[in-house]
Amino acid sequence: MILCFFGDSITNGVGDPQALGWVGRLLAATKAAGHEVTGYNLGVRRHSSAAILARFEAEAGCRGFDDQPLRLVFSFGVVDALPKAGLPLAETMANTRRILERSRPLGQALFVGPAPAADQRSNEAILQRAQAIAECCRELGVPYLDIFPELRASELYLDELAGGDGIHPGPAGYSHIFRLVNAWDAWRAWLETPSVK
Repeated sequence: MILCFFGDSITNGVGDPQALGWVGRLLAATKAAGHEVTGYNLGVRRHSSAAILARFEAEAGCRGFDDQPLRLVFSFGVVDALPKAGLPLAETMANTRRILERSRPLGQALFVGPAPAADQRSNEAILQRAQAIAECCRELGVPYLDIFPELRASELYLDELAGGDGIHPGPAGYSHIFRLVNAWDAWRAWLETPSVK
């Protein structure tokens, strides 16, 4: 199975001194559990939904093989919500719908929702996008994991945000995201049925 993770700097793991982020931890645990996967972390710093829409098909297409199922994990929304680099909600949602619809010929998709930031203003915008993306995923039949509430309630996660740049956690925060994704039924179902394309 080939796994492509598309997102922004939180998908990339910026701020983690171990350079693993949640994606690296997830791939390591998946391989340790005996699953044969090839994983690509395609998170790019400061990439909004518009940037991901512009690149994901070409990047996924050149990593696939005819004899291997391709799986796409998307996780974005934070960059879209930030005051300086953000996008209007309507544009985020149009991009999200296009991404999910255009991903179907490539392989099955999952969506890991955006994580909270340190400041309340950003969180209001992130939460607005998270809720809208979740609804879009429901409409299109794409499993969605809402990580915002649990991370927002985690003192450890918020402490790491406060001790950094307010957007990216440290290793404990990324470990928390990893645990949420790793325990997700939709993720587990993928690993149990790798032959279904």
